Amino acid sequence: MYNRQPLGEILVQMDKVDRETVGRALDRQEDGDDQRLGEILIDMEEMTGRGLMEALARQLDYPFEAEINADAIDLDLIDELELGYARGNRVLPFERADDGRVKVGTNDPLNVEALDEIRFMTDGEVLPVLVPPDELLDAINTAFDRKSRQLDDGLDELEEAESPEVEESSIDINDLLDASADEEAPVIRFVNSLFVQAIRERASDIHIEPEEDDLTVRFRIDGILKEVTSPPKRFHSSIITRIKIMAGLDIAEKRIPQDGRIPLKMAGKDIDVRVATAPSVDGERVTMRLLDKSAVLLNLEDLGLLPDDEERLRDLIHRPNGIILVTGPTGSGKTTTLYSSLSEINETDINILTIEDPVEYQLEGISQMQVNPKIDLDFAKGLRSYLRHDPDVIMVGEIRDLETAEMATQASLTGHLVFATLHTNDAPSAFTRLIDMGVEPFLVSSTVIASIAQRLVRRLCSECKIPYDPDDEILEELGITREEVEESDGQIYRQREEGCDECLELGYSGRTAIFEILTVDDHVRNLVTQEEDASVIKRAALDRKLMRTLRQDGALKVLQGETSIEEVLRVTQEDTGDVEGTVDQMPSGDVPEAAE
Repeated sequence: MYNRQPLGEILVQMDKVDRETVGRALDRQEDGDDQRLGEILIDMEEMTGRGLMEALARQLDYPFEAEINADAIDLDLIDELELGYARGNRVLPFERADDGRVKVGTNDPLNVEALDEIRFMTDGEVLPVLVPPDELLDAINTAFDRKSRQLDDGLDELEEAESPEVEESSIDINDLLDASADEEAPVIRFVNSLFVQAIRERASDIHIEPEEDDLTVRFRIDGILKEVTSPPKRFHSSIITRIKIMAGLDIAEKRIPQDGRIPLKMAGKDIDVRVATAPSVDGERVTMRLLDKSAVLLNLEDLGLLPDDEERLRDLIHRPNGIILVTGPTGSGKTTTLYSSLSEINETDINILTIEDPVEYQLEGISQMQVNPKIDLDFAKGLRSYLRHDPDVIMVGEIRDLETAEMATQASLTGHLVFATLHTNDAPSAFTRLIDMGVEPFLVSSTVIASIAQRLVRRLCSECKIPYDPDDEILEELGITREEVEESDGQIYRQREEGCDECLELGYSGRTAIFEILTVDDHVRNLVTQEEDASVIKRAALDRKLMRTLRQDGALKVLQGETSIEEVLRVTQEDTGDVEGTVDQMPSGDVPEAAE
């Protein structure tokens, strides 16, 4: 077996460091420093990243390059590579060698997992090339900057292409299906580039919207729509047709809405694209939702719950029976909260069944049913069927009608724990919503054990957020006093408008949730039975410290530096003027005990 020469010996031979310095670095390792030898030497400022890469190249017999000519990078090699992955793992495939191997610039040739991922993406054996850290990062940024301009190039190609002279109804489907990027198919390349850029920018939705004389493409990134391009209107029909073909839809039908799916595989991930078309005055519009099927589900501690709310939720989801309602508008993270809760209690001795529309992620060990209007399978019928399968826990994707609501309450009364979503503005309104549907108040009060409202707020970019000293008027609007800011030792931050490379110049990166968790006690139960207004229930819950409002929860996350005041005010506008009191009057974290 070949034994490599120790890195310390190579560094001494190359006059990068002396033996005494290597000895001190090895002593640090023995004392518990878990960094590699080279990392310790750099940390000690005894050598440079370039020197380390030269030594590693000699030790492992890999090529070394002082820099990568980013303009000469084969962009096809990074088609399926995400910028965040390349930066995080410091890998960049940049050239296919004469022997067919893909040269991959790296700082860590022992990161076998990342190199295997590149091998899978590029469908070729890889040759690690050692590159100094700063030069490699510059090459990654430059390469992806070139890649991001491909969408504009695709737009330019559409601008220069001749508009189709045939009617849409006479388009040859086989020609579109068989067309490749090497053929003259600018529409196909443009649509493909849309998917590539959307996934790279972490977009959750793609909107293609026709207007009288224009065509607009927008991405929804962290809940906010952003215009990305405006192709010529004359290509509207061709773009919609291409997407319909990919989704298996009828290209000749433009009068009624259609739904379909496009399976994609990018950067080693399975992406499920849900396609929805709808007619409008200026032509068909398309909305595509991108779901990462390989996404790792969050644990409860990753949802953004404050410690006392996390304790409340853990207590609730381990109850033997009752209904837990999760409320909020579409896209507020309700499904993620429900999936995380189910994953928390998913054990072999518990039978968990779900009825969803659609099934967004498959959960191991849980039976999931998707409603299907075409065969008259709705939530109520699915729930009625599942009750004959001896469930312990049932999740209902949405309570939309009286029949489903009554089935959920019946399931709770017969000893099942039921999770369900409902569309209301806040947690107290969930009770009145069920009563408005026609459920008897005494059934609502005796079955619902908690109502959870939530919203998603964008996280400030940790790399470029800047300290901020808001005036007293803004603090008052948020419900925070100057004294509370000082007492909490919290530093308030805001978005840097120009952003940075890490957050794609947005100033925000990712999202977290703010919550309003109302746990039911005897007093609230009596108010529900008496059919009191949601505002009365809300005031009682706040007075009894059974919950904090969305805005109060958001205020605490502002003090923690997670999000900005503007974000919290944006998503909690309905709280304005509704609640008095500041953060020091919020629930202390004690978990109220619901009466048996």
